[in-house]
Amino acid sequence: MVALVQRVSDAAVEADNEVVGAIDDGLLVLLGVHEDDTHTESEWCARKCAQLRVFPDADGKMDESLLDTGGDALVVPQFTLYGDTSAGNRPSFAEAAPPDRADRLYEHFVRRLEEHLGRKVPTGKFGALMDVHLTNDGPVTLWVEQRADE
Repeated sequence: MVALVQRVSDAAVEADNEVVGAIDDGLLVLLGVHEDDTHTESEWCARKCAQLRVFPDADGKMDESLLDTGGDALVVPQFTLYGDTSAGNRPSFAEAAPPDRADRLYEHFVRRLEEHLGRKVPTGKFGALMDVHLTNDGPVTLWVEQRADE
């Protein structure tokens, strides 16, 4: 499972010309599910996102997490994170989980993140074409990945 995590001062996701999720200060999490992922990877990634210390403390050092700041998270499904561009110019998505399995693990990730944060987490709409709007704060963008074979 991979989470492309961006520290944001605001973010919103639209589906069918309607805002389906939005946050102010917090993390935008674009989530990709690998074909081999299980609940174990989902739980690890949710915990890591909740505890990721990427927000400035009183001294300006990146040392606080969503748990410390009370910031929010917005989670958007992003199967293209498993796009392989090593051969040719058209990405292969062979490593991405099939939609039904990916949806279940995506929802599991969101539920676990909600448990860690103690509040509802807004999301994108699985399987929909979406527009994501954000203001990347910093900019801070991190690749967080846990593979089933690690």
